Amino acid sequence: MFARLGHLVTRRPLWVVAAWILVAGTLAAAAMTGFGGTPLFQKLETDQPTVPGSDSEQVIDLLSESADGASVLLMVGGADLTTPEAVAATSESLTTAREEILALDGVSEVSDPYQHPLGPTQPEVAALVDEETGSYLVRVTLEADLADATVKEVEGDVEGHLAQLGKDLVADDLADETLLTSNSIMVREFNHQMESDLVRGELVALPISLLVMVIVFGGALAAGMPIVGAVASIGAGLGSIWSLSYVMDLDSVVINVVTLLGLGLSIDYGLLMVSRFREELKELVDEQTAAITAGIPVGKRRRGGRRRDPLVVTAVQRTVVTAGRTVTFSALTIAICVAGLIAMSPSLLKGLGVAGSIIVLIALLTAITLVPALLMLSGRRFLRPSILSRVPGLRSVVGRLGDVAPRRGLFSALATWVQRYPWPVLLGCLALLVVAAFPIGSMHLRNSGIDALPATSPSRIAVDTIDERFPATHQPDIYVVPEDGNLDEHLLASISSDLREARGVDSVDAPVPLEDSGGHVLLGLRLDPGITVDSQEAVDIVRDLRELDLAAPVLIGGQSAGQLDFTDALVRGLPIAGGMVLLATFVLLFLMTGSVLVPLKALLTNAISIAASLGITTWVFQMGHGASLLGFEAAGGLESYVVAIVVAFGFGLAMDYEVFLIARIKELYDSGLSNNEAVVVGLQRSGRIITSAALVIIVVFAGFASGELLPIKEAGFALAVAVALDATIVRMLLVPATMTVLGDLNWWAPRWLRPLARRFAIEH
Repeated sequence: MFARLGHLVTRRPLWVVAAWILVAGTLAAAAMTGFGGTPLFQKLETDQPTVPGSDSEQVIDLLSESADGASVLLMVGGADLTTPEAVAATSESLTTAREEILALDGVSEVSDPYQHPLGPTQPEVAALVDEETGSYLVRVTLEADLADATVKEVEGDVEGHLAQLGKDLVADDLADETLLTSNSIMVREFNHQMESDLVRGELVALPISLLVMVIVFGGALAAGMPIVGAVASIGAGLGSIWSLSYVMDLDSVVINVVTLLGLGLSIDYGLLMVSRFREELKELVDEQTAAITAGIPVGKRRRGGRRRDPLVVTAVQRTVVTAGRTVTFSALTIAICVAGLIAMSPSLLKGLGVAGSIIVLIALLTAITLVPALLMLSGRRFLRPSILSRVPGLRSVVGRLGDVAPRRGLFSALATWVQRYPWPVLLGCLALLVVAAFPIGSMHLRNSGIDALPATSPSRIAVDTIDERFPATHQPDIYVVPEDGNLDEHLLASISSDLREARGVDSVDAPVPLEDSGGHVLLGLRLDPGITVDSQEAVDIVRDLRELDLAAPVLIGGQSAGQLDFTDALVRGLPIAGGMVLLATFVLLFLMTGSVLVPLKALLTNAISIAASLGITTWVFQMGHGASLLGFEAAGGLESYVVAIVVAFGFGLAMDYEVFLIARIKELYDSGLSNNEAVVVGLQRSGRIITSAALVIIVVFAGFASGELLPIKEAGFALAVAVALDATIVRMLLVPATMTVLGDLNWWAPRWLRPLARRFAIEH
């Protein structure tokens, strides 16, 4: 298959490039414009992650069925609430605005304290007024049965009227600040921040990645090809996610995470393909030069046919057959690891699993088709000295890094040193990784709300300010809904009494009927002062409440309950998802190596590496070490879905470098080298590519970690740490040490499995 693919690419390179320009350009345009429909970023959702069928989701559904329509809030601060003249002037302005807004189709109600004689003793006024700061609220409620498209249109009109009202009040000196917020505004700001972080991450990652690869390859030509593949992957990936959004719900976080993965993998695979091509081309040219020197006739290049240069054709075809196989195996391994998220019940993780698998396969296709086509078109230009070699300061660097790796060098010296002290290196690396993983024991998983936005964002400022000044508008911390509707007052009183006595519960609100829900009622619970809804203590309180023996069965919801349900879903789905990933990865590694011990060793070392990266991430983001340096506020826990992402994606990326190294060592071992020689030479030949690829992908992840959204910052940091640990401690030290200790046992397999390995082996 790979030989045929290499033949096709070398015969029609321009067609391959043109096809990718057409496909990637069309899909990117579809994602950005929607082709007359809805663009990608407007189709994504921004909700709390839920678990289908869980108590918390059932409560959300009941509340949604009975809730009023969407609402838009305007907070006016610094107003004079006492002077009759100021009250009269403000009342006149609000009366005019109220009439205009009520005249809009789809508006149900407009509430503000100036509808009544201003006074804090009236309940309908007290909730909307904060006399200490001279602040009050104007709330506009939409009709409950509006279609989604109509809601957005009506909300836009209402926001426009309230924004103008706020400007008028400030201009007339009837206020000194106004804040506008609604669920739609928060979603738009979240998606805008997501889009901004995506662009920012790419603007940071791509130039630095190009610079790193220019130095590694000694020229812009070779360095640019992985970047071209990455750009094509991003364009095609965005369009694919846009298409996927029509058949399944996707959270806005999906786009940044999978783009991050696709960008990193495309550069990784491009690096491997370009490096192998240079190696093959240099070897062929050296052979031809030696033959000419010895007077042996050689084939001539066709006139005007640089693209049909027989040596270039052969080098590209060999690259597709060798490095193309390695890239394909790596991509399949990562796709399987990412697809393990589909086995999880939360829809957010299912979306990440499907979208992530698609983006990995797109990165694979660009690497084995587009990059070889570009290599074919570039011809022997790779053999020419780079302009950088003329720069005095860079001449020595380009000379060392910009050429094909020599048989002996830094990495072979490192491997030789490791083989001299294999047991101390092995035990030292394991000890270091275990220490780094230690903070996992105190890890707290949480689902963030508005606090995922940066503290300076308008929506977060508005929500935090309103919560602080208008405590009466606070929603309950925990929602309790009896499963049976139409319960009598005696049972409700008994349930309320038992809930009130539970640990951590400060008060229980009076029962509120839920309209259109079959007679269900809502009991709102307020937690003790100092307990936040996203804390581990709040989650423990929910767990205790669900174990109470109440007079009637109840459903418990809210943010704390959602966190508990999400964490439990991760635990329940882990055996299936983990088992699927481990089995598939073991089988693929076995088929590549014909060994049972190499796959087992890879699974164990990669698991320890991921645990260490999560431990470091916990130490930083949960405990707050380095928060000021990285520009975030410690939230007291890690985003629950980020942990799932790091485990799935990080494990896949670790396998990526495992494949790069083991494939080359196995190739050398099969050629007749001893185990130790194969390890030394294999690390020398692949170490530079692994290090360079890791450095580039760390830059990519760090670019996304520089964004403002806390979950994306966590994911970028954790994956960057995972790659750094894997490409250094694990791949450069731990793997050579273990392979030295095992010796020829590395390649052992039971006798009954050997025929299977020979029949289905994935080998160069």
